[in-house]
Amino acid sequence: MPRVGEPTFLDLVSMLQFGALAGLGMVQSPDGKRLPVNLPSAKDSIDILGILQEKTKGNLTAEEAEVLTEGLYHLRMAYTAAINAGQVPGGKGK
Repeated sequence: MPRVGEPTFLDLVSMLQFGALAGLGMVQSPDGKRLPVNLPSAKDSIDILGILQEKTKGNLTAEEAEVLTEGLYHLRMAYTAAINAGQVPGGKGK
């Protein structure tokens, strides 16, 4: 059990999920504008989460496994939707 203030596995997962969401253009900057779509960056974060899932299988708490599995599923679906919508790096569509 980590001590108060120490990073946890879920902190790492959250950081990577946030990076993927930012790459998918689903995060607002402090000025209220959405960050530009950067699908290669989103894909990198999603792929790293997939590697974590594979390499930690059987070594996670139920909560950790659920957060990782559910988050990865939703990110993959959002990435697929962005590809199908014709999103390209830089935030421009078809």
